[in-house]
Amino acid sequence: MLQKLWITDLLKLFFPNNCLACGHALVHQEEVICIECNYKLPRTGFHLHPENPVSRVFWGRVNIEAATSFLFFNKGGNVQQLIHHLKYRGKKSVGIYLGNHFGNALNQSTVYASADVIIPVPLHPKKQHQRGFNQSSVIAEGLGLSMKKPVVDTNLIRLVHTSSQTKKSRYSRWENVKDVFGIVETGELKGKHILLVDDVLTTGATLEACAQKLLDIEGTKVSAVTLAYAQA
Repeated sequence: MLQKLWITDLLKLFFPNNCLACGHALVHQEEVICIECNYKLPRTGFHLHPENPVSRVFWGRVNIEAATSFLFFNKGGNVQQLIHHLKYRGKKSVGIYLGNHFGNALNQSTVYASADVIIPVPLHPKKQHQRGFNQSSVIAEGLGLSMKKPVVDTNLIRLVHTSSQTKKSRYSRWENVKDVFGIVETGELKGKHILLVDDVLTTGATLEACAQKLLDIEGTKVSAVTLAYAQA
C-alpha cells in the first residue's frame, strides 16, 4: 500500500493534477476540484424549497412536478470555469463529479428521490459528433451514481440541428427549439416520473420543449434539474 501511494505521489510530481476551478495542485484524495473550491461552490439549496426561482421559470408554461439547479452561474466565476472545462475541453470528470454531488443533494428531497429514470437533454447527432459527447449525459451519469437511478438517453431525441441559443432572447430561444425534439419507444416511459437534466438554465426554453414532449406520454411526470442557474 505504501509503495502504491509513493508511486502515485511520484506520478503527480511529474504529471500534476490541478484543480479545475482554481488551478492549484490537488493533494491526496482530492478529485477534480480542491476541498477549498468545493466548499466555496455557490450552491443554491433550491431543491429544499418547492417555490424557488428555478421552478418559477416554468410557471404557466409547462406542468412540471419540481425544478431546481445545483449551483449559481456567474460570469467569470468558478462555476463558469468548470462548465467550460466540461463542454469545451472534454473534461467529463467535471460533469460526473458535480453530478454525483448534485445527486446527493437531491436525495434529501422526496420529490426528486421519487424519480424513476434520469433523461438528459439530447444533442443533435451532428453536434454530439463534433463535441465527442453530450455534457448533459455526463451530468446525468453522475446523478445516476448517487441517486441509484437508471440513465436513459435513447427515448428523447433531437430531430433538428439548431443554431446556438447563447445570444437569443427568451422568445427566440423558444422559437428555436419548440419543434426540434421527439420521442421514440414511448412505452418504456409510460407512468414514469422522469428527471430531466440539462447543464445551465437560462430562459428554460429547451427544458420546456423537452418536458412537453415527455408529458405527452401516458402517465408521465417530469421534474427538471440543471447543474447551474444563470440569473436573469
